[in-house]
Amino acid sequence: MINKNPDDERFFRLSDHVREPKHTALTIAGSDSSGGAGIQADLKTMTMNGVFAMSAITALTAQNTTGVTGVLDTPPDFLAKQIDAVFSDIRPDAVKIGMVSSAELAEVIADRLAYWKAENVVVDPVAVATSGSALSSGEAYEAVKRLLFPIAEVITPNIPEAELISGMKIASADDMEAAAMAIVDKYGCATLCKGGHMVNDASDFLCCPDGTSQWFEGRRINNPNTHGTGCTLSSAIAAGLAKGMELAEAVECAKEYISGALAAMLDLGQGSGPLDHGYLLRR
Repeated sequence: MINKNPDDERFFRLSDHVREPKHTALTIAGSDSSGGAGIQADLKTMTMNGVFAMSAITALTAQNTTGVTGVLDTPPDFLAKQIDAVFSDIRPDAVKIGMVSSAELAEVIADRLAYWKAENVVVDPVAVATSGSALSSGEAYEAVKRLLFPIAEVITPNIPEAELISGMKIASADDMEAAAMAIVDKYGCATLCKGGHMVNDASDFLCCPDGTSQWFEGRRINNPNTHGTGCTLSSAIAAGLAKGMELAEAVECAKEYISGALAAMLDLGQGSGPLDHGYLLRR
């Protein structure tokens, strides 16, 4: 029989806790069957960063740490129904957009977010999985740039993605700054150009439409398991914005979270494994 002594620290009384409003965030992205990236990483990250997480799935993927073996797009009209169902009932304080595998899906997302006047939109312009597998067609990527970048508060490209978007080669910190500024000038959204990829030790450069910019210093963590890092960072930024943080503060907190998830040194799978999104939980 369980001892339900009210003084037992394992139990709590509702009267001891003040009920506070819960901030909310929506992720619009693809599902990762291995749980390390996509919708699954987004939901874990948002939850661990203190917001109520919701989802609208753009595609199902058959995916693990070694690669993607299949992608099944969500019908555009059904994606619209998912987004409408969320906004009409539990309005998100922020929206993160990840994998968009077709131009039609990009059009639906842009249309519904405009209809609902979505705020604090974060776009992770993912084109290729960590394993190297393509997740988006060229036509889809062009639609994302044309339709979703202009409504974003911030986009979060890594070095290869920033090269693809800006059309510039990036081989140094100066190149990161130039590419980010070019993207801001063209699309009007803040751009966080993420370091790494042999350019620097994981330091990121944020450039904003108002002309301000800032470097966020990072340290390279010697962990080969980086599956889902882009999804995780962008979702953590969205969680920060949902809680009312300014963009720079949200980026700083997100980098701290992802560094901890990498430093936990989770080792799962035969390829580039996932982060430990729940590293802050007591074991």
